[in-house]
Amino acid sequence: MWFQVILIVALVGIGAYLVRSTPSPRHLAIRRLLVLLALLAGVVMVVWPGLLSWLAELVGIGRGADLLFYLAIVAGLLYVVNEYKRSVQLARANTQLAREIALTEARLSDRIAELEARLAERPSA
Repeated sequence: MWFQVILIVALVGIGAYLVRSTPSPRHLAIRRLLVLLALLAGVVMVVWPGLLSWLAELVGIGRGADLLFYLAIVAGLLYVVNEYKRSVQLARANTQLAREIALTEARLSDRIAELEARLAERPSA
């Protein structure tokens, strides 16, 4: 029963992360730490497969495979939200770059037109 509460809190946390502002270096460090912990947990589960079943029983879930499935769902959702936020951030950066390029091209065109007008006004020798 209490594991359901943990799963709900994790899902609400993922939702809160979705609506948060842009990630900071601190978020990157936390993300890397979580990936490292997940990899370490994976190694432990491969070395001691009965541990997953024991943990499942400890938290009130029938089988270790069910616990692994629930955790995979949470991890998958976290990955999808993270990639979505990254995609939005890259799209914003691309939009900003496109605006800067357009403004630079417009300034350059104006400057070229101005220089051509000056050259046209010069008397030929």
